[in-house]
Formats: sequence, C-alpha cells, structure tokens
Amino acid sequence: MNQDILNEGKRVLQLEAKAIIEMAERINGDFINAVNLILDCKGKVIVTGIGKSGHIANKFSATLSSTGTPSVFLHPAESSHGDLGVISKGDLVIALSNGGESTEMMPILSYCSRKNIPLISITGNPESTLGKSGTVTLSYLIKEEACPLGLAPTSSTTVTLSLCDALAMAVLKEKGIRQEDFAEFHPGGKLGRRLLLRVKDLMHSQEALPLVKLEDKMIHIISQMTAQEVRGVAGVIDEDGKLVGAITDGDIRRKLQKPGFSLEETAEHWMSRDPKTIDCNELAEKALFLMEQFKIDRLFAVDKSSANPQQAVGLIHVQDLLQANLR
Repeated sequence: MNQDILNEGKRVLQLEAKAIIEMAERINGDFINAVNLILDCKGKVIVTGIGKSGHIANKFSATLSSTGTPSVFLHPAESSHGDLGVISKGDLVIALSNGGESTEMMPILSYCSRKNIPLISITGNPESTLGKSGTVTLSYLIKEEACPLGLAPTSSTTVTLSLCDALAMAVLKEKGIRQEDFAEFHPGGKLGRRLLLRVKDLMHSQEALPLVKLEDKMIHIISQMTAQEVRGVAGVIDEDGKLVGAITDGDIRRKLQKPGFSLEETAEHWMSRDPKTIDCNELAEKALFLMEQFKIDRLFAVDKSSANPQQAVGLIHVQDLLQANLR
C-alpha cells in the first residue's frame, strides 16, 4: 500500500517534469516577442485568468511586481462589472486559460480588441478564441494531465506556472535588475534584512567605540575594554587616528602566560597589528561572512569614502548580526 502511494507520487512528479522539459524545447521567437512586449510596456502589466489559471495569474502578477515590472491581477468575473476600468492606454494584458474559451474572459478580450491594448495569450489551445486573440500567443500543448482521471489541471498548471516564471526572469535579466534593486521591492522579512541592512545600521560608534592610543598603558586599556558596550576588545590608533592594531581578551591571556609581562607596558607592545576591517557601507551579511571566514567575532568598521578611510568609525559584533536575524 505504501509503495503504491510512493509510486503515484513519483509518477505525477515525473510526468509534470517531462511536460516542463518538453515546453522548454518548444519555446521559440514568440517567447522573445512576449518578453519584448513586457519590456516595452509603458504602463502596467495586467494579468488575468479564471479558476486554477487565475491562481497562477495572480502569482505571475506578484512575481512581475516584485522584480521591477508594475503589475496587477484582474479577476475576469469582476471585469464586466466595472473592473475593466483598470486597463488604461499604455498597459499590457496577459491572459491565461488552458482551454482558451472561458466565458468570463471574453469581455476582456473584446475590450483589448476595441481599445487596441496589446495582449499576450498563454493557453493550451492555440486555436481557441484566446489563442487567436493574442498579439503574441504562447501555447504549451500538454499531452497528458498528471491526474489519474485526466480531469484535474496538473501538468497544464505546472507548465503554465513555469512558463510565467520564465517570462518574468527573462524580463528581469533584460532590465538588468540588481540585488540592490530587488531589495527595494522586498524591505520586509529576512530577505529584506539580508539585502538592505548595512554595517553602519548595527555597529557601535562614537562613545561606544573602544579606542586607545599606542602609548596608553595596559592597565588603562583593560579598564576601557571592560567599560564599553562591546567588551573584550579595543582598537589601537596612531596620532593621525588611523587604526593600526587591536587588543582582545585573547591577546591579553596569551601575554599573561609568558614570563615578564607588565601592565605598565603600552598598547604598542600588546596589540595585534593590521586588524580585519569592513567598510561601514557594506551589507551586514558580508560582515557575518568575514567573521565566519576568519573565525573572529568582531570587526572594526571604517568609512572608505571618507577623507580618512583607515579611521575606525564603528565596531560590530557577531551577536549584533545574530540579533538582527541574519541567520
């Protein structure tokens, strides 16, 4: 019994995967024309569909908007009750329907024809009303639904979804959307934090920044390291304010294990030279990457765009990054 369930699951996945591969082998110049229509759209892209195609159309519209192409979903059943007014000059309509003869879709097709609104038709039946109405028509011609009854849309909806994703990603690539642009559309949640949060947003600065001079004695430095927000570290600066070293708890422990140490010695004798730093304008996620790479838990921040790019302007601790939910 359990094996029958596994076999059915595998059959469905294999059948739908095969349908996607077959679709990939069939896309042609019509796909390019559809991408160009989206790129040339001066207004918004309106995506519509009914039933299962409607759910995919809604997702496609959301994907377009999230990748830099303004888009809205138009419910076909509501379109003939006033919502056709959402379609304006300069817009583009993309209509999804497996059979291409959905009654609810007809007012939209008629409206696009009367108003000379470009239409991309995505359908499993290129000879249907929808297929023949498109400025560009993308057909997927599914040989077999994965439903064992041959009734529930399965392979057809999977291919439609994949084809819509292919369009959206091709448009994204042609527009040259960068990570920074993508972040602007996703300011919330973990993705937003990863793409928007900068080191300067989390670092400890000004009075909270533990800095000492080369000539400062260790007894004073240990006091400074204990008093600050980020304990257990101090940056060492020269007379020009340049960060030239750092002293950590680990440096102190290693020094104490050697004979002849003295707390009257200066920072210059105890510090580790050329500490790792990060630009305060870098993504906070990069700071976490560097800490993991070099097996350290703190980084001094500098401002490479300033007049003194080697001056420490902040300090960031791994706990700051973890508290920001970057992992």
